[in-house]
Amino acid sequence: MTATVDANANEIRIIRVYDAPIGMVWDAWTDPAQVIQWWGPRGFTVTTHSRDLRVGGTWVYTMHGPDGKDWPNFTRYHEVEPQRRLVYDHGASASDAKPLFRVTAEFRELDGKTELDMRMTLATAEEAQQTRAFIKTAGGNGTWDRLAEYLEKKTSDQEIFVINRSFDAPIGTMFDMWTRPEHFSQWLPPTDFTMEFHRLDIRPGGEGFYSMTNGQFTMYGRVAYLDLHRPDRIVYVQYFTDAQENISRHPGAPTWPEKMLTTVLLSEEGPATTRVTVRWEVYGAATPEEIAAFVAERGGMTQGWTGSFDKLEALVERTNASRS
Repeated sequence: MTATVDANANEIRIIRVYDAPIGMVWDAWTDPAQVIQWWGPRGFTVTTHSRDLRVGGTWVYTMHGPDGKDWPNFTRYHEVEPQRRLVYDHGASASDAKPLFRVTAEFRELDGKTELDMRMTLATAEEAQQTRAFIKTAGGNGTWDRLAEYLEKKTSDQEIFVINRSFDAPIGTMFDMWTRPEHFSQWLPPTDFTMEFHRLDIRPGGEGFYSMTNGQFTMYGRVAYLDLHRPDRIVYVQYFTDAQENISRHPGAPTWPEKMLTTVLLSEEGPATTRVTVRWEVYGAATPEEIAAFVAERGGMTQGWTGSFDKLEALVERTNASRS
């Protein structure tokens, strides 16, 4: 999910484009059998107790956290325009004196794709800021990434991993953060690891060889760039190697796929805000066991990319401060 401060400070706005027809995206939202496949942060499951998709109707459901905690939820619909618009109030139960927030979700067709434009309106700017912090802490951003993965599976029968985050930096700055080693070597490696490139040629057809270490354990890998388009697209293949650059397996997961394809998309959300979308997928041939290992590790991938994005966010803040 991408959350940005709208012109109205009491609103949180989420804009995503899905590579699926509008009818499929609408059904994924409104069909109870489909919505339970992706709704909520990673690791959560959903039990629907009742759903009546009409003006005045309600959706009563419980979200089950990975820690065993249950979260009751209650939605009352105010507007239902099929394949166009949903407006509803969201709270914990029907007895709430007031809902937590109102949601306006609009669905727009874009050359066979679907734009989701969603606003969460809260009573005050302070409540909106608190909600932003809660969404980030609870991993609520993963809801909209899970929807992208679910739709990809329906349209192409392919398993992917998606993660998004918005950063307070112009799109050109963010492109540099991904393509200049003095920048990305600071934030890309896992937490507590440092990264060193022994050679690097960042261009379509270029390659690099790197190592990452935490002082006790060292991993090696290669990267092959397939596409770079400034300022909005970077595509590369990444795989583990030994110290002599021979292809090897993930040192901690022998059934992990041999090669991974990373697609990084950058889009402007304002003159000084950029949304980063990372799409990860298996590259080349893979066994059913390797695909299963990839799917099972989505939670771990989320944790790993979240840690890297946290470091990137801190680097962006330091860069902004040095320029002010």
